[in-house]
Amino acid sequence: MPKRTTSKTDKPIATAQRLGSAIKSARDIMRKDKGMNGELDRLPQFTWILFLKLLDDVEKVREEEAFLEGTLDKYKPLIESPYRWRDWAADDEGMSGDDLLKFINNDEVTLRDGIKSPGLFAYLRSLQSATGRDRKDVIRQVFNDVTNRMISGALLRDVVNKVNDIHFDNSEEVNILSNLYESMLKEMRDAAGDSGEFYTPRPVVRFIVKVLDPKLGETIHDPACGTAGFLVETYEHLKTQCQPKDWEILQSSLSGIEAKPLPFMLAQMNLLLHGVEYPDVERRNSLARAINQIGVKDQVDIILTNPPFGGEEEAKIKDNFPPEMQTSETTLLFIQLIMRLLKRQPKPGRAGIVVPNGTLFGDGLCAKVKEKLLIEFNLHTIVRLPNGVFAPYTGIPTNLLFFDASGPTEEIWYYELTLSDGRKNYSKTKPIQDNEFNECLAWWNNREENQSTWKYRFRETYDKAKAEAQPCWDAAREAEAIANQCTRKVKELDGQIQTLNASILDFAPAKQNKVIQDQIRTLKNEQAEAREEERQQRQIAKESQAKGDAIYWPIFNLDKKNPNARDDFEHLPPEQLVADIWAKEQRILEILGEIKTILKRED
Repeated sequence: MPKRTTSKTDKPIATAQRLGSAIKSARDIMRKDKGMNGELDRLPQFTWILFLKLLDDVEKVREEEAFLEGTLDKYKPLIESPYRWRDWAADDEGMSGDDLLKFINNDEVTLRDGIKSPGLFAYLRSLQSATGRDRKDVIRQVFNDVTNRMISGALLRDVVNKVNDIHFDNSEEVNILSNLYESMLKEMRDAAGDSGEFYTPRPVVRFIVKVLDPKLGETIHDPACGTAGFLVETYEHLKTQCQPKDWEILQSSLSGIEAKPLPFMLAQMNLLLHGVEYPDVERRNSLARAINQIGVKDQVDIILTNPPFGGEEEAKIKDNFPPEMQTSETTLLFIQLIMRLLKRQPKPGRAGIVVPNGTLFGDGLCAKVKEKLLIEFNLHTIVRLPNGVFAPYTGIPTNLLFFDASGPTEEIWYYELTLSDGRKNYSKTKPIQDNEFNECLAWWNNREENQSTWKYRFRETYDKAKAEAQPCWDAAREAEAIANQCTRKVKELDGQIQTLNASILDFAPAKQNKVIQDQIRTLKNEQAEAREEERQQRQIAKESQAKGDAIYWPIFNLDKKNPNARDDFEHLPPEQLVADIWAKEQRILEILGEIKTILKRED
């Protein structure tokens, strides 16, 4: 890892309290600005300011290293003067008010030397490297959708001055700031409501990373990375395996894709703060590429992700998938994408993903996607999360799916994570904690059935269901074939009838025409019989297919209840619920009758 040095100027000692105070002061200043509206405005504003300060501090370190190595003449800065932080922001008494706003916002500005030049954002959006995959390109992508939301240049100057108290050339300070930044992301999630889909609780992320256990040299990808929570935790996990010589391998191991501009910018900042020198995060929709164009060179060893669920994709996105597998439901499209992206050779790729409960019990196309998953991949574990893990964003029950490309599924282990302390669900104020996964982590490599775990012997169920359904499907195909023969016969008879009709002549003898008409009637009767036979065979085919499907497709309902747990009143079958309620009503009536008898005796 490149060693970050500290400048020789005196700086305050880096402490969480001091940095927290600087960040709080900056956010308090932003609250005074009329252009800011809540955390959804303040955090992006604060992020791009931090981003530019971070870039300049890192550039200073590299310039110093180049100077010490005697290669300063070959050093090329990412950002040229006068657009570096040190040029326009470092002086607390520097540019302010309208001049500062114009310099940042305008496409063109007149600098102090009288030369007309692009404004700051216009310049940053024009950056481009020769390869298209450099930090310059990262800067361009980040600032393509960034806007300055503050309308007071004086207040903006005050915020910039507060950020001047943060130093990214100090590794201790960066570590503290990265933790503070994570807490700001959480605050933003809490304030975002329906916009908070890009946040996954860190205990969930850390659990997935731990059980997948990425190794140095493996390629790790998140196709819906949001603010890069999975990538950051994976990076921290891999760092413990690193020697100095392994730094470049680690840096090239992680990649992500994010479609939305705000989480994309936050992802870049999050990764930079945690020490990723060149974040490989692309700003695009992972689903926008035809799935059949994804080849071996695109495949990765590990995928960790929480794909967006509940949303719908537009028609042109659906067209990127096979006709029989097209849907607008994002979760199902992402599952197909992930299956395509996992390596098969030389070592099977593996995945850990978050899905809503509906994915487990969904039928129709959802069942087809699960069929492909279970027949071509090894879905070995489903962790069922308790209610409220993703509150306040959603109350939808969620699950963690773990599968790999080692072969078809034989059996699926379920682990039901239960709430502690008698709670019914998690909440914003009482979220899930890391230690609540401890028992599952202990069980992971030493699996036995208990009150929280059970197995679904899928291959055994699959073989049995297919054997029972096959005769029905065979009967359906046979009936369909007979129906098709009847269809062809109807067409042939129709041609014969038309030919005979054409042979009837007005001037021909009546006897001759009568013979032809008798032939036509006979053919029409045969045609009617063929049509009826076709109708009957189509009905037989439909019923036989439905009978086979009713045996086969239910095996892909993965919403399996824990057979080892106590009966949960909420999940009892309807007939049992009715019986229980009726029994209780009867007992209540009996008690009321006894009370009435006692009261009469007392009278």
